[in-house]
Amino acid sequence: MTDENNKSKIINSLPYILGLIISFLIAFYIRTIPKASVFLSNGFVRFGGNDPWYHLRNVESILHNFPNMLWFDAYTQYPNGTHQIFAPLFDMFLSSIIWVLGLGNPDTYLIYTISAYYPVFLGALVVIPTYFAAKWLFDRRVGLLAALLIAIAPGQFLSRSIIGFNDHHIAETLLTTIIAMFMIMALKIARENPITFEYIKNKNFDAIKPVLPYFILTGVALGAYSLAWYGAIFFSFILGVYITVQHIIDHMHKRPTEYLAVGGVIIFGITLFMVLMTPNISSRSILLKGLLAGIVAFPIFSLLSIELNKRKLKGYYYPLSISALSIIVIGLAKAFLPSIYVLIASLASYFTRTGGGVTIAEASPLLSVGGQFSLQPLWYNFGAIGYISFIALAILIYKAFTQKNTADHTFLLVWTLMIIWAMLQQNRFAYYYSVNAAILSAWIGIKALDYTGWQTLVDSIKSRTFSARKIKLAHVLSAAFIILILIYPSYSLAMQQTQGTGGPNGYWIEATTWLRYNTPDPGLDYYESYEKPAAGETYQYPEKAYGVMSWWDYGHWIEVIGHRIPNANPFQQGVGGRRNSIEEENKPGASTFFTAQSEEGATEVLEAIHPDPNKAGARYVVSDVEMATGKFYAMAAWTLDTKDYYVSVQTDAGYQNVPGERYFNSMEARLHIFDGNGLEQYRMVHESPAGNTQEPGYKNVYNVLYGGSLPMINTGYVKIFEYVEGAQITGTAPSGETVTLTNTIKTNQGRTFDYSQSATSNGSYSFTVPYSTEGPIEGETQFDTMPTGPYTISYGNTTQEVSVAELDVLEGNVIEI
Repeated sequence: MTDENNKSKIINSLPYILGLIISFLIAFYIRTIPKASVFLSNGFVRFGGNDPWYHLRNVESILHNFPNMLWFDAYTQYPNGTHQIFAPLFDMFLSSIIWVLGLGNPDTYLIYTISAYYPVFLGALVVIPTYFAAKWLFDRRVGLLAALLIAIAPGQFLSRSIIGFNDHHIAETLLTTIIAMFMIMALKIARENPITFEYIKNKNFDAIKPVLPYFILTGVALGAYSLAWYGAIFFSFILGVYITVQHIIDHMHKRPTEYLAVGGVIIFGITLFMVLMTPNISSRSILLKGLLAGIVAFPIFSLLSIELNKRKLKGYYYPLSISALSIIVIGLAKAFLPSIYVLIASLASYFTRTGGGVTIAEASPLLSVGGQFSLQPLWYNFGAIGYISFIALAILIYKAFTQKNTADHTFLLVWTLMIIWAMLQQNRFAYYYSVNAAILSAWIGIKALDYTGWQTLVDSIKSRTFSARKIKLAHVLSAAFIILILIYPSYSLAMQQTQGTGGPNGYWIEATTWLRYNTPDPGLDYYESYEKPAAGETYQYPEKAYGVMSWWDYGHWIEVIGHRIPNANPFQQGVGGRRNSIEEENKPGASTFFTAQSEEGATEVLEAIHPDPNKAGARYVVSDVEMATGKFYAMAAWTLDTKDYYVSVQTDAGYQNVPGERYFNSMEARLHIFDGNGLEQYRMVHESPAGNTQEPGYKNVYNVLYGGSLPMINTGYVKIFEYVEGAQITGTAPSGETVTLTNTIKTNQGRTFDYSQSATSNGSYSFTVPYSTEGPIEGETQFDTMPTGPYTISYGNTTQEVSVAELDVLEGNVIEI
């Protein structure tokens, strides 16, 4: 009889197993649609976004030094380098897979290919814990529909797991869903097998045996999550809030709470052990303190509940006691343990950003587009299930207050509400909420089927008594609701959002590749395992090392594609500027360099970046048209001073904001809009092909409002400049004469532009020029943008030509004429 029952269970499970496999395959397929935009025809593998390139950097370093992690990277944020920003698990796991598949010596193609498919596999895997979480919360029909909905989910969940977007974000979603899955089952089993401190005191462990594996697995999953993302305190905080809330609910309903204390201590204890056993991550004090706080607090909450019950005090004394205890702890921490107080305050302000931080796209509020409230991002990220899930959430909250609620359903509510709270403040957490939206919407969908009698139809099919006459309009409408409302919008959006993966466009690939092969070696082995400097000391770079100044968005591309050392990077290191107040020092960095109002001001920033007063912080400056147009406001925002960069003017279409005089005086405009014309120590050495951009519009504004005569054309999308000493040309001319120096510069794209300077003679004159007229020399920049001939110096009726050698430019030599 048992064999028959097992056979029946297997047969009944087959459709769900098959459905789960199909959902996984659908998820995998959708994420590989844009593979042609990743594996380019020239053999280049283009990863999406910014951070995936740094994960690739980590993976390559690990494989060259296997199994050692790159704990300090001297190849970014010149002249400081940086400690490892990413938690190790994501890259170590990927590197181990590649190392095994490559038999200990993987080639570049294997590294790049596996790395590109890695997020696809992780994204498809989310289907499995989503199925089990929904199944254990409700039933396997809900689980199967939730698995399908997460498989086709659009928005950030899709974009962060698409081929080529090799970032740890999708690992966050996968691991938190696994945590939730095991937590749900642990709560269900604990309800059926109560745990008390008395059992543990008397060493009666039989009661805890059924639930122990799930508490352990939850702890292991939370530990893995903590080793995959340094911000893992986020989900630990969610678990802590849930355990606190459930303590209150159970106490108010006169139910034992010890299972929460035991489970919480096991989960947080295992996580703490895993973190402490991992080198270089165990110093993450905020996470350690958070875990220790939970380990201490959870038993106290249960003991407090036991004590109040013994004293037969009314239920509301318990939440009041917890609140009072929390206030006392915060007060004592502020007075005697400031580091603990900082932890508490950091959790309260975890999602708050100011100044330039608000310009980080993924950190902006979900329902904000251009600073205005909008529901469009809700649709983009979730389709219809974004709205349906809110309806389901409202129903479940109502049921929680009006009917007997279970601990696992309370966990679902707390989990969901906390993710919504985070998502509304930083849109990046939308890729977490996709799982919650899928589960909640699937529950609504199955409820619709049950309400309209679909189970009866299914039973008639099983009993072979089905006939078409049994199908009612309600059956059709409920099925249409699932297909047309829950499934189709998500699928349609997903298909629209698989047209590309982002990342560096062809212009940036061309420019950074040129940078790699046409600029001097910075003297560091790219694959070296660098020695981390001692506390309070800085990394000692070789004499020939130099930085590359660009906006932080592009730092990883410069490092990984160009094999050069950026000053600023997407970790927002090297950005400079101000953080909280205009009264602060405007720290040297990318924001202060590009917004500087003169060449001298920009050069002061470069010199201030390097601790050696005889060296500049950068040798090259890389600009793109986005920095000169749409991204310029972000650069200014990091200095907390955006006044007058854009001004309102009357046009035929009404008042419009256009670039103002302060913008055109900025170093970014001088470089990109004016091609560096007139600059003394900055020369263009290369430009990419032109794109179809806003550049002509900016030039038109300058010509109309400020009397310019700039050609209103698109020029190089990316331009590379070199900072040089500059050759000094000196001569004599009658006092009061205006002396003009001119030349024609021809770029590698065949474009020409004028370069000129002028000065008033006081009997003599002097010009500092950045361009050599005689071409590059071995071992230095192999520039392909240069003057078409010698400089022309003119005053009155006198005209003279001057040739300048490359060494004169590099060494700052004086040329007398």
